[in-house]
Amino acid sequence: MPADAPRCFALLPCAGSGSRAGTAQPKQYHPVAGQPLVRHTLAAFAKVPRIARVLVVVAPGDERLDDVEAPIEVAPCGGATRAESVLNGLTHLRASGAAAHDWVLVHDAARCLVTPAQIEALIDACQADAVGGLLALPLADTLKAAAADGRVDATLARADKWLAQTPQMFRLGALRDALAAHAAQGFAGITDEASAIEATGQRPLLVRGSAQNFKVTYPEDFALAEAILGSRGA
Repeated sequence: MPADAPRCFALLPCAGSGSRAGTAQPKQYHPVAGQPLVRHTLAAFAKVPRIARVLVVVAPGDERLDDVEAPIEVAPCGGATRAESVLNGLTHLRASGAAAHDWVLVHDAARCLVTPAQIEALIDACQADAVGGLLALPLADTLKAAAADGRVDATLARADKWLAQTPQMFRLGALRDALAAHAAQGFAGITDEASAIEATGQRPLLVRGSAQNFKVTYPEDFALAEAILGSRGA
């Protein structure tokens, strides 16, 4: 491989509180199948040889992952929002040797069911793409729009609707610039990395993911995640 060939880095924002999960601690540290949830996420990325480094962005003062080893690195540069944490993490990667043309795969720490095969599939699909892309899933359920009174306002066509997942894979420099452009406005309207890239006029590639790659969000999600991990022998 040429010395200047793009490398792949992973970035996991891990500084949130996960208030909807109903746990006594941030949900990424809640035990699932015998260990903190985020440890399962990290294990999946550690099994992908093409990932040069996995950067976990935690809140300042958070020492719960201080025992991790290469290729995993922890940076206490988490921000007030997910987007800010990602931007800070990208800045850290750039300052520590990553190039602007390198790829970065941003992944939700709470998507602990992602598999190495899914990560590899995203890299395969995006590494020759001019923009990059994200794992996503075609919408299977009927989609309703709600009125202000909580009743159905309309049934929406679902044929072209996808549920965005992570990882989301873009060039480090392009993603950093795209996010930085919205920092002064508090990242209003930026709900994921793809939306930041879309705001620049580019169109990310949709790569089919898996229904099991859901983000643990609500209390009942932990039992489902544990059952799936158990079925995999975790």
